[in-house]
Amino acid sequence: MAGLGFVVLLSFLAGMTDAIGFLRAGDFLSFMSGNTTRLAIALAQGRSDAMLRLGGILLTFVAGNALGVVVMRAGGGRHGLLLGAVTAIMGISALLVPPLSNAAAYLPLVLAMGMLNAAVDRVGGQPLGLTYVTGALSRLGKGLGRVLCGERDAGFLVQAVPWLGMIAGGLAGASLSALAEPVALWTACAFGLALTIVSAAVPRTWLGEASGLR
Repeated sequence: MAGLGFVVLLSFLAGMTDAIGFLRAGDFLSFMSGNTTRLAIALAQGRSDAMLRLGGILLTFVAGNALGVVVMRAGGGRHGLLLGAVTAIMGISALLVPPLSNAAAYLPLVLAMGMLNAAVDRVGGQPLGLTYVTGALSRLGKGLGRVLCGERDAGFLVQAVPWLGMIAGGLAGASLSALAEPVALWTACAFGLALTIVSAAVPRTWLGEASGLR
C-alpha cells in the first residue's frame, strides 16, 4: 500500500511540473508522446527552430531516464538519493527560468522528469510508468478487455494510480500558475524536497516492489 501511495505522490510531482512548464514554455516536460507528435509536425512543416527545440527535449528526457537508473543503482536502490538529485535540478531550473526566456532554461526540468521515471519500475508485479500515462491507460483498457473475456486478475487496476496522480498534479500546477505564477515552480521544488525527506525516512520494505530498478 505504501508503494502505491508513493507512486501517486511521484506522479503528482510530475503532473504539477509538467503543467507549470507547459503553461510557461508551451512545451511538455514529461509527456513525450505529445512532443513526438509535435516534432513530426515541425518536420513536415520544415520549422527548424521547433525541430531543434523539441528534438532537444526528447533527447534530454531519454538522457534523464538513463541518468536516473545510474543514480538509483549507485545509491543501492534508495529513493532519497534520486529524489534529492531531481529536486536539486528542479531548483536550478527555478533559478534559471526567471532571467532566461529561451527553451534551454527548461531543459533541466526535462532532465529531472526523465530521472523521476527511474524511481519506480513495477508495483504488484505490474509494469508502471510515472509520466507515461498513455501506456497506463492502454494497459488499463486491455486489462478491462481481459476481464470481459472471463479473466479474473484485477492487478491491472494499479495502472489507474499514476494517471490519477498525474491529473491531480496537473490540476495543482495549473491552479498554482494562475494564482501565484512566480512561485509555482518553487512550490513544485518544495514538494519534491518533501518527497525526498519522506522517502529517506520510510523503510524500503514498506515500498515493496515500488523500489525502483535494482
